Amino acid sequence: MGRGPVAGQLIASLKRLEYRGYDSAGVATLEGLHIERRRAEGKLRNLEERLRDYPPSGHSGIGHTRWATHGKPTESNAHPHATENVAIVHNGIIENFRELRAELERNGAHFSSETDTEVVAHLVESYLKNGYSPQDAVQASLPRLRGAFALAFLFKGHEDLLIGARKGSPLAIGHGTGEVYLGSDAIALAPLTDAITYLEDGDWAVLTRTICMIYGADGTVVHRETSKSGASSLLVDKVNYRHFMAKEIHEQPTAVGQTLAHYLDMSAERVALPLTLPFDFNFIQRISITACGTASYAGYIAKYWFERLARLPVEIDVASEFRYREAPLRHGDLAIVISQSGETADTLAALRYAKSQGLHTISVVNVSTSTIARESESVLPTLAGPEIGVASTKAFVCQLAVMAALAVAAGKERGKLSEFDESELVRELIEVPRLIAAALLVEPQIEKLARDIAKASDVLYLGRGTSAPLALEGALKLKEISYIHSEGYAAGELKHGPIALIDETMPVVVIAPYDDVFEKTVSNMQEVAARGGSIILITDARGASEATVDTLMTIVLPNMAASFTPMVYAIAVQLLAYHTAVVMGTDVDQPRNLAKSVTVE
Repeated sequence: MGRGPVAGQLIASLKRLEYRGYDSAGVATLEGLHIERRRAEGKLRNLEERLRDYPPSGHSGIGHTRWATHGKPTESNAHPHATENVAIVHNGIIENFRELRAELERNGAHFSSETDTEVVAHLVESYLKNGYSPQDAVQASLPRLRGAFALAFLFKGHEDLLIGARKGSPLAIGHGTGEVYLGSDAIALAPLTDAITYLEDGDWAVLTRTICMIYGADGTVVHRETSKSGASSLLVDKVNYRHFMAKEIHEQPTAVGQTLAHYLDMSAERVALPLTLPFDFNFIQRISITACGTASYAGYIAKYWFERLARLPVEIDVASEFRYREAPLRHGDLAIVISQSGETADTLAALRYAKSQGLHTISVVNVSTSTIARESESVLPTLAGPEIGVASTKAFVCQLAVMAALAVAAGKERGKLSEFDESELVRELIEVPRLIAAALLVEPQIEKLARDIAKASDVLYLGRGTSAPLALEGALKLKEISYIHSEGYAAGELKHGPIALIDETMPVVVIAPYDDVFEKTVSNMQEVAARGGSIILITDARGASEATVDTLMTIVLPNMAASFTPMVYAIAVQLLAYHTAVVMGTDVDQPRNLAKSVTVE
């Protein structure tokens, strides 16, 4: 709710959330005694064109970028959804929308979309038509909704009223002078205010330009702290890069350096965690690591580090499975959850399950004000800065940096690493930003290689040790943004199925720093070569000299100790995916069907 026309502010805020991924957009404003909507399929520029042709003038409004869950990405399915008296935008999924829709249709409601969201609008409308006030109608409706949601309501005839509610999906209130704002992300509100109140799960809020009342799930008034958001410093653009993803790949020496500086005492060559953990690693018998997508591969790599450096068994699950399989957990053990946004729905549910079983919890997140961070016992932030490209790059490598430091700390505390060992490992970590910068110098070579990869219909990635999860990550990156089918495997699994796929048309990317399993990986490369596969070898100078197999291309990365190679070798697989996607002409920063922050199951 502003002091002048709000459509322009809504569009500016929606642009700051484009990086999350979307397929349609819309705004609704109050125009006198009626609700005006403008919606458009596709990118925000389509909505902007519509607003230029038919500019709304209302001083109160709501806006949304939709990532389709229920119904195709059409204009009729775009938000806001509206009835005669209420307009609504919604992040999340209403799980019981079918039964609610059937009930509402029996009572005379007429639906114009396929979405679950429109059900909420009609449900609130049904209470309004029975004489409820807007506040009472929302209060009566919320307990009837099953699922995850962040909701914002605009009411006909109530120009000085917004109502918001959250369950599972993030929602924040921004406080201005004579203005008030609702947003799913502080970044969206940053140009408007830095005074932010984060709603807790189950909260709903009644807002006017001068009054903010927050209620808990039981309907009683609750107090939530207002804090200063740092998001105003996160205004980002591509600078001279063609895509945000390219910019973020090249930001990694700085981002990783900033993260490591937060966790290491570089002068003393010691790990110095920024907080005192509320447990002793000597009493931890097992670590459970849970995450989704790229973050889960950071967890898989960290498994090697914790088991090797701290001699701690690690179990890792994708959060969407862990949350439902009722895993037996030992009270007093440790759960680590990893999430760039800190709002990933499945990861948040996994965190809550671990807490319910009496585990200590650590979150590794890039947004320290996120729900996962707030609900964790301890928070270890990555300092990657805003990551706009949907395909994670610098957030992934910064997650690795945090997990590496934590694994060294655990090994030292458990007596598995001596002071000399710790010092040696910290020196290796200190070198990583420089090595990443050196790895970026292979970009022209990879750009040339991408022209060959773009011709393939299938690509195989292989690796051993910590390079095995990196092979999975490399395959994920390629399929995410180029749409080329790709698979990652532990190289030792080649003979157990994937070798059947290999012929002269299939590129095989082998991630093989010279380490104690290098010779084993070379044997797998020979098996590929014998079947006509085109090998792309990513290695170091010694690996390049000792590999005895012809390759389509050998990408030589800087020499480094074997402990933390994934943080450097990630650069090569990121660049390969990026440049292949550029050759293919795909939307690199906002690939089809994907969203940056997955706040629904």
